[in-house]
Amino acid sequence: MKRFNTTVVCNPQKHYMVDISKKLDRIIEKYIEPGNYFSINRGRQYGKTTTLSALAARLHDRYYCLQISFEWAESMFESEYRLASGFISRVRKELTLEHVQEELIREWERPIDERDPLTDLDRKITDLCAGSDRGILLMIDEVDRASNNQTMLQLLGLLRDKYIQREKGRDFTFHSVILAGVYDIKNLKMRIRSEEVHQYNSPWNVAVKFEEDLSFSPKEIAGMLQEYEADYHTGMDICSVSELIYDYTSGYPVLVSDICKHLDENIAGTDIFPARTMAWTPVGVIEAVRLIEYEKTPLFEDMIKQLTDYPELKDVVKRILFEGESIAFNAYNDVLNLAKMFDYIKSVNGRVAVSNRIFEVVLYDYFLSEEETGNITKKDAELNKSQFITNGHLDMETVLRKFAEHYSSVYADNDQKFVEKFARKIFLMYLKPIINGTGNYYIEAQTRDEKRTDIIVDYHAEQFLVETKIWYGPKYNNDGEKQLCGYLDRLNLKKGYLLTFSFNKNKKTGIQERTFGDKVLLEITV
Repeated sequence: MKRFNTTVVCNPQKHYMVDISKKLDRIIEKYIEPGNYFSINRGRQYGKTTTLSALAARLHDRYYCLQISFEWAESMFESEYRLASGFISRVRKELTLEHVQEELIREWERPIDERDPLTDLDRKITDLCAGSDRGILLMIDEVDRASNNQTMLQLLGLLRDKYIQREKGRDFTFHSVILAGVYDIKNLKMRIRSEEVHQYNSPWNVAVKFEEDLSFSPKEIAGMLQEYEADYHTGMDICSVSELIYDYTSGYPVLVSDICKHLDENIAGTDIFPARTMAWTPVGVIEAVRLIEYEKTPLFEDMIKQLTDYPELKDVVKRILFEGESIAFNAYNDVLNLAKMFDYIKSVNGRVAVSNRIFEVVLYDYFLSEEETGNITKKDAELNKSQFITNGHLDMETVLRKFAEHYSSVYADNDQKFVEKFARKIFLMYLKPIINGTGNYYIEAQTRDEKRTDIIVDYHAEQFLVETKIWYGPKYNNDGEKQLCGYLDRLNLKKGYLLTFSFNKNKKTGIQERTFGDKVLLEITV
């Protein structure tokens, strides 16, 4: 039976996969058939290697597709000779697998001139491509593994020059060259040069901009689930499950597959979800998300590393998450552009947002964990944890009542600017140890701003909606209550909770319950 795959390349014979045939058709028509050179730059585990493999399989009868990788190839870039000989060796293997004419292979593998290896490589590429009975595609994966080597730029410069000469009708070279990696070539250039001589002119300026969306849409996820359903007959509501998976991942390929893998292998058959019919439900998806968020994975480790390496990026993300700050996206801002290239952030209507809910929660937890040691808010929540859980159910009203007591005793004397800036952070610091290990939470991005934030808490099979907001007068408060009722409708909930931080001397603190139609709102004002 097939399995869901979260490592390296996916194989349609072995793995359940999203059908990317339409994406491949567009890439072939727009980029490969015209003979373009281009780069596929996406975040870690975004399906780049799988896309290259699928393109090669699709084009096998029309082109010779040479798939090489620069992973574990650091020594290849120590000198021009090692570069040329290493490149020739890797391509030679591919020429054999592609059954290129024997005489071309023999000529290709002849020893190169050690005195001028790149000139010899230039000639070999010309002879190979001129003598081939088909166009030759060169696909280089993990291209950014060689990013700290000047010889890498020399190779790109050689390919660039041959492309230009081909367009003039004065040379033969690869029909199309595809580079795949996280960093784009401009960033490779920046990493190689010192801070004083950053330059944006690139040896890869012949490349066209690659604009194909490699994320998975809800419809594409549903297609994969239909294949799984045909094998296992779980009775799942494919539409709702695929939509929920998309809501949490925004279509980030490895996260989509990871949720499905957990549902299939780690959740179905457990005490809570003894059968697949129970696992492949919205509740099962939420449980899979919880497991993923608590995992230590290369993807999350790399994200934390980048935040450590780029303190400016860390600061921007914290301001978005905890302060609700609206930051304009600017492609010329190095930090924001780098984060977008990593696929940690995205531009939504020109403003910066974290790419998906799972990334958001991982980042929230990471930032909160930096301050947990010795934190009085965390300690107080842990001491009272037994009061909040009754027969496996989370008592959100008690959580908020106790938080109000804690806030009044610890933070009441803080100045307004401090609390306005850190209000939601203080509450999340209190909430996290209560639901830790059993529940999870996420922030509704559409309602998050500097004045209000909707926090959705999942605990076992129950959901709770808690709006945290700063008091800005009765009109704004009434508008917020109407919006909260509308959001309760979307979540099919009858009760919502409002946590209001007020600095109005005439505003009464305490707890008030109000009814709006069939909705009950419990407001706790501190």
